Amino acid sequence: MSTRIGVVTFPGSLDDRDASRAIRIAGAEPVALWHADHDIQGVDAIVLPGGFSYGDYLRPGAIAAIAPIMAEVIDAANKGMPVLGICNGFQVLVESNLLPGGLIRNANQQFVRRDQKLIVENADTAWTHRFTKGEEIVIPLKNGDGGYIANDETLKQLEGDGLVAFRYAGVNPNGSLNDIAGLTNARGNVVGLMPHPEHAVEAGFGPDTPEAMRSGLDGLRFFEAAIEALTARV
Repeated sequence: MSTRIGVVTFPGSLDDRDASRAIRIAGAEPVALWHADHDIQGVDAIVLPGGFSYGDYLRPGAIAAIAPIMAEVIDAANKGMPVLGICNGFQVLVESNLLPGGLIRNANQQFVRRDQKLIVENADTAWTHRFTKGEEIVIPLKNGDGGYIANDETLKQLEGDGLVAFRYAGVNPNGSLNDIAGLTNARGNVVGLMPHPEHAVEAGFGPDTPEAMRSGLDGLRFFEAAIEALTARV
C-alpha cells in the first residue's frame, strides 16, 4: 500500500496541485484535503501548500490557522505525523503555534521571486534527512511576506536547540532574522520553509544548475525523505 500524503486546499491556495504533483513524482499518493472539513482521510503525512489563504487578510496564514481542518492537522502533528508547510503553509504553521515566531512583509516591501540558495542546517527531520548538514541546495522562492521574526529569547532557543532547518545563502531576500529560511520543531516531524521545494522536482522545470538549464531537483528530496521516514515506521 502506497504512502498517502494529504494536501490541504484553502481559499486562495495556489500551489496545492504543484505539491500534489511533487508527491506523485516522489512515489506517494496525494490526497486532496479541504479546509472546511474535519477529516484528514487517514493520510500518513500532510502538506500545507503555498498561496494566499483567505486573501492574506489580517495576517498571512492567520485565518487558515483556525480553519476547521487545522484542528485535525494540529492534533496529528502533535502526535508525530509529518507536516510540511511551504511559504503560506509555513505562515499557517507559525500562526497555529506549531512553529514559533512570525513572518512579516519583506524588508524591501517588494514581492521577491528567485532561485534561492539555502544551507541545510538540520538534516535530522522527517522532511530533511536525505540532505547533509551544511549542504547548499537551490529551491525557488516567491513571497511578499517572508521576513522571519522572533524575540531574542526565541532566537536563542532556536539556534541553541538546532531548530533552524534552512538558512539563506548568498543573499537574504526578505530580511529574515539570522537568515532563517525554515524551521523544524523539536520532534522533527513539523518543518516549515518559505522557498518552494515542489517547484524543483522535475527535470526541465526546476532551477538552473551548472550541468543544465532547469535541471535542479533538490526539492524532490523533501518528499522522498518523508516517504522513506514513513516506510521505515512500518
